[in-house]
Parts: sequence; structure tokens; C-alpha cells
Amino acid sequence: GRHSMLPRHVQRLGRDWITHWNGSQILTLNSPVSSCMRWAGHYPPWASFPLPISADFSANWRFPPFFGPWRQFQNSNWHLDNYTQSCCFHLPNSSMKSEGEEPLTKKRRLSGQDDTSTPEQETNLSNQKEVSCLSVAQNEEKHGSKKGTIKRHWEYFCQQSKTMKIAKNKGSDQSSAGSEATFDFTVMSYNILSQNLLEDNSHLYKHCRQRLLFWTYRFPNILQEIKELDADVLCLQEVQEDHYRTEIKSSLESLGYHCEYKMRTGRKPDGCAICFKTSKFSLISSNPVEFFRRDIPLLDRDNVGLVLLLQPRFHCKANAAICIANTHLLYNPRRGDIKLTQLAMLLAEIASVAPQRDGSFCPIIICGDFNSVPGSPLYRFIKEGKLNYEGLAIGKVSGQEEFPRGQRILSIPIWPKKLGISQNCVYEIKQQQKEENAGEKLEAAKPDNTQEIVIASERLSSKLRHHFKLSSVYSHYFPETGIPEVTTCHSRSAVTVDYIFYSAANDDTAAQPGAEDSFCGGLKLLGRLALLTEKDLWTVNGLPNENNSSDHLPLLAEFRLIER
Repeated sequence: GRHSMLPRHVQRLGRDWITHWNGSQILTLNSPVSSCMRWAGHYPPWASFPLPISADFSANWRFPPFFGPWRQFQNSNWHLDNYTQSCCFHLPNSSMKSEGEEPLTKKRRLSGQDDTSTPEQETNLSNQKEVSCLSVAQNEEKHGSKKGTIKRHWEYFCQQSKTMKIAKNKGSDQSSAGSEATFDFTVMSYNILSQNLLEDNSHLYKHCRQRLLFWTYRFPNILQEIKELDADVLCLQEVQEDHYRTEIKSSLESLGYHCEYKMRTGRKPDGCAICFKTSKFSLISSNPVEFFRRDIPLLDRDNVGLVLLLQPRFHCKANAAICIANTHLLYNPRRGDIKLTQLAMLLAEIASVAPQRDGSFCPIIICGDFNSVPGSPLYRFIKEGKLNYEGLAIGKVSGQEEFPRGQRILSIPIWPKKLGISQNCVYEIKQQQKEENAGEKLEAAKPDNTQEIVIASERLSSKLRHHFKLSSVYSHYFPETGIPEVTTCHSRSAVTVDYIFYSAANDDTAAQPGAEDSFCGGLKLLGRLALLTEKDLWTVNGLPNENNSSDHLPLLAEFRLIER
């Protein structure tokens, strides 16, 4: 009668449970939620996974298995949210594990000991957790906004862009705003964290509550982010193939996107996707790039890239085009030679896709997870268009390690001749054809062996080049404080490795100095979604967290197409 609000079988189970436990373990009712203990690392005997840290008890509490099947409670007029607003468990057991210690089941897995549970029981338990996790996510969506959200503001580079953004939010059509020749669009780059990679690298997510790591919890959050940011072009990395096939592709298509996908080679189950709004672009060509080459020992990794040529709609020029590239380069900090070669292969593909009839390049945007930090040799090569790698240690190429372990010096040349890519990062056959077409008469007057001598000397050079004038959307440091921006944050590190590079127009005030101007027009950066500091992210327990379900932040920029 004391707690008549509960069904009788719940009261009876509660009494039996309290009797069974010793006096120091008490089920306390009618306590304010704010007084709940933070139970990081404390595992009562019935808990098969860590109890959550958050004080938002109603969103995280789970029934112990001895409370019986969940279906019994579904059939009763009993609501978890109503109950947990006025109750909490207080478990002051002196035998509890210290904070941060790993669950016993995880210790067994790490030490190689066999678990007593059968595979069938483990599968059922995993399914129950995922169903329970999904129901909690749905409850949170119904009962108000989630806690611990960090707001990211929009940074504008011109007043007109701000006005256009407001007009767009009010529902006005771009074609009726401003000049007919104006074409504004937004591009997002987002590493959404493949579920397989998450589970294979669980040591990176020790700071996360387990329920936040299930795909059934993560995907609705990721999709909601994409809906809210509403980019015209999405460049996604770590897109798991089975998830792409069963739900990601269809979900994005329902939002008006056309999707192109390239899965990693070998046994890797994820890949890169580029998705664009069919209301803004039409597809001219889709060009996947595989970085694995069976006949070249250097290129034994399964990373890939994807290059699309898109035609803008609502534009005055019928032949206008924009080249969008997306990639995820090798992670290994000690293999800068592979990273540079993969990058050269991507740039060569872009150089073959982006040329216009007059020989110039159409505007180019390169997105992705480059696994390299700002200021590193690889980063400088992208922005400056040149790199002298003579004497450069392979462990210093990406700048990921403060004290690089890869001390071997890059060979000259880095990649073999049979790759077919020159030091200018173009396909050699096409480069020869371009040289021949540019001056057939001059070439005919030269000795037959001249071109071979030029190419041979180029191969022995330690200087890499590319022909694009590229700027970074982000500046990588907050100008007021000098504190680094962060695009990824997990248990091991918080750094910038994700970028959006673009071919800047001559009048783009946000552009940084780059290579020669060989573009037909270019892109003007109108605005960007501001990044955060490491300190900002740890206020919401890093990444992933309740509202951000990847270990990377989405990057978002708005551009205007400028014609020459």
C-alpha cells in the first residue's frame, strides 16, 4: 500500500529483491533524481554492462534481468519515465570496482578467457540491448530536447551571404533572389564512423556509455544532423556497405539526394559516398578511385576515393560544371609514403575529370578525412601545390605523431614508374598527349629522345606538384585565442584531420595563397559552420555523445560559383 502507484507484481519483486540483498544495498524510493550517484565503473552483480554516468536517470536506467520479461511491463499501465523521476538506486557496496575499471566481461575478452555464456545467449542479450536502446532514443525524442548540446554558429564572410541565408530559411527560391548568374550551394564533409570500425577499435570509446554506441541509437542522430544542416552536397566517409544498402541510401533519397558510393577494396566493409540534391545538380560523371594495386607492393592498402562531375541547375551557362572529390586516406602515421601516393592518385583522377574545353579546370572541391594535421607536409602540399620531400622521414608526412616512429626517409621517387602518374600528379599518358597537342610543330622539330630525357629527369626529382589553386574552408585555429579547432575527439586524441579544400576565385577574400590560377572562374566562400575546441567537446563527454553519434564533427561550407 505504501507504493500503490506500482503494479502488485512489481511491488512483490521489489520486496523479494530487498530481502535477498544485505542491508547495505538499499532500493531507495522517492529520492530526487539530482541526488543520484554517478556510477562510472560500478557494476552490481546483475549488470552486464557499465551503468551510465549521466545524471539523466530516466533516459539511462535499465531493468535488472530478474525483473522478468520486458513484455510483462509493456502490458501493464506502468511508465518508466514517471517512475524514475522519483526514484534511484543507491548501491554503497564496499566491494565495488574503482571508477574507470573495465567490466569483467571485457577483461575476459581481453585476456583470452572463455566467457561462460553461450553464443545464443550473447546474441539475445545484444538484441535486447539494441531494442532497449532504440526505445530510449524514441522516448528522448518524444519527451523534449536532449541535454548536453553544444551549439555551433554560422560564420559569414560577406553580408550578402547572410541575407541570402535568411531568405533561404524563409523559403524563397534561389532563382528569384539576386542575379540569374548567381549559384550558391552548400557542401558537407562528414566521417560518420563505421559501426564495424567502432567495434574493432573499442579502446577509443571507453569514455562513452555503451548504449550510445549501438547503430540503432547512432543512425537516427546522424540522419537528424544531416536533415538539420540540409547541405546540397554530402561527402561521407566510413559509410558501412550493409548499412548504406539497407537504410542510409533510401533515407537520403527520401530527402531528395542522389547517391554515389564506392566501397573499400578487400575485406573492408565501409567506403565513401557523395550525395547531392537533384534539385540543385545533375550528374555528368562518377569516377571511383581504388588506391590498392596488386602489382605495386607500396599500394597494398584498401582505401578509396570518389570523384563526381556535377552540372549546376538554374545557371546561365549550359557547360558549367563543378568537380567534387571525396576520400579517406590511410590512417597509419608511419606510412607517409602511402598517404602521399594515395593523394597523388586522387589528384590525377581529378585532373583527368575537371578540364574544360579551353584547357582550364572547372571549380574543384576536395573533401575527406586525410588523417593528417594542419601544417604537416601533406597538408602544405595540398594548399601550396608543391612539396620537396628530399630527406623527409615517412613518419613526419602527416604530422599525426609528435615523436614520429617512422624514421625511414622517403625514396626518390616515392612511387614506381608503372603506376603511370607523374610528379605533377597527372596521368603520364594524358600529360604527354597534352604536351603534344599544345605544340605539335615544336615537338616535331625536337630530337626523338628529348621527351624521354625530360620525363626521366622528372622521375628523379624530389619535388611533387599539382596544378590546382586550393584553399581550406577552415583556418584550424581560433583567431582570438590561437586554440586549435578540432574535427575529431575520442579517448586517444582530439585533432583536425577532416578538411574541405576548394579552388578559390581571385576575389575570394577568405582564400589563402595557393598555386597558380588555372581555373575557369572559381568558388567564393560565403560562410562555414564553426568548429569547436577540445575543451568544448569534453563538456559533453567528447565524441560520440548523446547528440553527436560519430567521433568526427560534420564540416559545412557555403560557396558561390564565380565565372571568369
